[in-house]
Amino acid sequence: MNGLCCSPGRHGPDGIGGGIGSAGADGAAGPAAGAAQAPGPRPGAEPPSHAVRLPGGTFRMGSDEGLGHPDDEEGPVRAVTVGPFAAATTTVTTARWAEFVEETGHVSDAERFGWSHVFHLHLPPAVAARAARVRSAPWWCAVRGADWRHPEGPGSDLAGRDDHPAVHVSWRDAQAWCAWAGGRLPTEAEWEYAARGGLQDARYPWGDEPRPGGEHRCNIWQGGFPWREETADGWAGTAPVTTYAPNGFGLFQTVGNVWEWCADRRHGGRVIKGGSFLCHDAWCNRYRVAARSANEEDASAANAGFRCVWDPPGPDATGSGTHRAWTATSHTE
Repeated sequence: MNGLCCSPGRHGPDGIGGGIGSAGADGAAGPAAGAAQAPGPRPGAEPPSHAVRLPGGTFRMGSDEGLGHPDDEEGPVRAVTVGPFAAATTTVTTARWAEFVEETGHVSDAERFGWSHVFHLHLPPAVAARAARVRSAPWWCAVRGADWRHPEGPGSDLAGRDDHPAVHVSWRDAQAWCAWAGGRLPTEAEWEYAARGGLQDARYPWGDEPRPGGEHRCNIWQGGFPWREETADGWAGTAPVTTYAPNGFGLFQTVGNVWEWCADRRHGGRVIKGGSFLCHDAWCNRYRVAARSANEEDASAANAGFRCVWDPPGPDATGSGTHRAWTATSHTE
């Protein structure tokens, strides 16, 4: 995947298959069978009260600024129309993910494989020293026992992180949660429309300056990547999902913190958007709203999560099969 430096895959020449070995991290075996497929979403399910109802419309998607990786294909800027939908104001938290697991018994891909990717500076030195690493991105360690309950592997837990994003969840895991909640993952176009918060052509959800007035507006890397982490914003790794001000639509942290899975296929995997706590304009620069990457459907890492969306409640009264339109919800409501 072209986003290997940002969120590595499990397979391929630089993922677990070529970079670490088919047995997995520290010899951990892969799953005996593929992850169970999620049931289809329930179209028209009522979104939760905290979701923001968006009317849809036409917006300018992509970027021609040339700030991203050429193979990310951010441009050309084009007019794209999306229909009405509701979007969760935040990425799914560990608390909400735990409710889903408690009710359904879902086993994540990270648990099935027995390992997941963790950033090297977030591990105890002894664990990082023995962990298998991705060849072309050695800051990523494949850690046996790392999963959503144990974000940094055995010995770590979720204490104090109920309001942090659920991580180490694959695209397939995210699909399953969304189906349980009566929603679905957004398309890339829906995600970018929502992330922009009504701003046309802006680099970020708040404008063009990464730190207007010197203020941190999202959770990204500070320091010399990948060996020196300064945490000037106060966060090493994920931050609580409402840490920074919402965008114009009332959505929190659509860039930085964690990558967000989208429904669209790309390069044999699925699109991810928004960047993460490891992004910086001197390195991957993928925390802009137009930036994009992709990863494998069963991939998981400490910097990848998701946000759910919902379709309008059922067909209109004409019997045409089209959904009734929604009007926008003010984020102050």
